[in-house]
Amino acid sequence: QVELVESGGGLVQPGGSLTLSCTASGLTFSSYAMGWFRQAPGKEREFVAGISWSGANTYYTDSVKGRFTISRDNAKNTVTLQMNSLNPEDTAVYYCAGYLSLSLIVVYTSHEYDYWGQGTQVTVSS
Repeated sequence: QVELVESGGGLVQPGGSLTLSCTASGLTFSSYAMGWFRQAPGKEREFVAGISWSGANTYYTDSVKGRFTISRDNAKNTVTLQMNSLNPEDTAVYYCAGYLSLSLIVVYTSHEYDYWGQGTQVTVSS
């Protein structure tokens, strides 16, 4: 049974930082491209960042470029999202997701992803 478990969400002040982690089990993690998505109240789920199976390629939505960093450790079956300079517009539930792919290209459309975590809340507020 495949399971993705996110951790690290919470309340942070504007300008602050958080690190989200996602630990996978029940799959060959190194064969999966991984992504982070988020969904704010009343909005559609959106792609935030993605990383290829080897970690060689990373992708970000424009609004987080230069502030967020995605990375992975295939030995530990984890993918991490380091978030800096957070602002209230980053408030959302953040989801980890993965799909089977040995391509260096990572897609940003949610329907391509096979497995999803339960989500972790990130709230940016003073």
